[in-house]
Amino acid sequence: MKSNIKSLAAKLALGVAMVVTPAAIAQAEEVQLYHSWSNESELAALNVFVSALEAKGHTVVEMSVPHEAAGSSPLAALVAAGTPPNIFLTGQAGFYRDLRDQGIGQEVGSHFKATGAWENFPPKVQEAIQVDGEIVKIPSGIHIDGMLYYNMKVAEAAGVDPTAWTSTADMFADMAKVKDAGYNFLGLGGNSFQAGYLFHALLAAVAGEDIYTRFYSGTPDVTVLDEQGFKDAVALFREIADQNDKGWVNRAWNETTNDVIAGKTLMQIHGDWMKGQWRANDKVLGTDYNCINIPGTKALAVTVDAMGILGGAGVSEGMLKAEFEMASIVVDPVLNSEFAAHKGSTPVRMDAPKDKLDACNALVLDSLAIPGFSVLNPSYIGDQDWINSVWNAIFTLQGDNDITTGDFIATLKSEHGAIFD
Repeated sequence: MKSNIKSLAAKLALGVAMVVTPAAIAQAEEVQLYHSWSNESELAALNVFVSALEAKGHTVVEMSVPHEAAGSSPLAALVAAGTPPNIFLTGQAGFYRDLRDQGIGQEVGSHFKATGAWENFPPKVQEAIQVDGEIVKIPSGIHIDGMLYYNMKVAEAAGVDPTAWTSTADMFADMAKVKDAGYNFLGLGGNSFQAGYLFHALLAAVAGEDIYTRFYSGTPDVTVLDEQGFKDAVALFREIADQNDKGWVNRAWNETTNDVIAGKTLMQIHGDWMKGQWRANDKVLGTDYNCINIPGTKALAVTVDAMGILGGAGVSEGMLKAEFEMASIVVDPVLNSEFAAHKGSTPVRMDAPKDKLDACNALVLDSLAIPGFSVLNPSYIGDQDWINSVWNAIFTLQGDNDITTGDFIATLKSEHGAIFD
C-alpha cells in the first residue's frame, strides 16, 4: 500500500489547502485518506479499496493514526485546524454533526439510492450510517463488538467444547480444565479501547437491549446504574479481568489474538475483526479456530465500519467526483467481500457473492436477523464525552482489583453529573 504520511504532515503543518482548480476537474486527484488501522489484516483490507481508487488514476495519500485513546481525536484536531482529509474512517455520530454544522459535511444517501446500493444494505447497516436521519456514512464492514473466538486444538487438548456453553457460568466452569492442561483460559489486552469495547459488548449480552440503550443513548438514564442487569455486567467484566496475565498491560488486541493463534491461550472475547488476524496467519475456520456469540447473550453490540467524505465549497468538482468514486468502490459487492475476507468483517450488502461468506459471517447475519437481538455501537447513538468517561473508568477497574462494582457505579454517577447536569 502506498503511504505518504510525511508529505501530508508537511502540507498540514504549512496549512496548504488541498484543492484542485476548475481546469483540472477531469484530471486525477490526490486524495487524502485518514484511518486508524495498523495491523496486517486491517491494512490488507483497506488496500483493496485504495488499489481500486488508484486504478482509476488517483493518488491516495494516507494518514494513519493508531486507535485513539479515550478522549483523543487527531481527526477532530485536523478539522479544527482547517485541514480536514478528503476521506476519513470513523463512525462517531458527533463528528459528522460537527462537519455538518461547519458546512463541510457531505451526504451520500442520494448516491447510494441512485446506484441501487441502499436497498441491498441490511436494516442495521441502514440505521448505522444515518446521523439525525441523514445518510452520511459509507459502510465498509459489519462487526460484532464482542464475539468469542477460540483455538480448536487447545479446546480439544483441554477437553472442553465452547459450543456447548449456554451461559458464561458454563464457560467459567471449564476454566480449571483449561488451566490444568497448561493453557491460559482467556486472553486480554491492555488499553481503554479494548476495555471499553468489552464492557459495552458485555452490557448488551448480559443486560439486554433496554438497559444498554438507556445507558448509552442520548442523555443516559442515570437510574440504569442501579439496575441489577447493569451490576451483573460489571461483575462479569471483573470476572473476565481477573484473567489478566503478566503481559496484559499495553498489549494490543492483535497481540492477544496471536497468543490464541499460537496455542498459548484458549480464547479471546473482542471484536470479530479477530478473524482477519487468524486468516493473515493462514489458519482455517473449522479446523484451527471457531467463533461463537458470548454464551447466553441477550443482545449483540454491532459496529458498522464506515468512511465519510468531505463536502462544502472548499472541495472541487473533480475531488468530489473522486470521493464518490471511492464510495462506489467501498460498497461494490465483490470488492466489499474481498475487503471483508481480509478484515474479518461481514459484507455490508445482502447481494454479496455467497461463495465469499463463511460460517462466522453466517452467524453474524443470522443473529442480526433476530428482532431486538442487536444494538448499535455506543459511538453511533451516544455522547462521546460520556463514552470516553466509561472507557476510562472501566479500564481503571480492569487494572485495579480493589475497585468494586459500587466504586465503579459511584464514579459513573459523578461523571454523569459533570457532563449532563
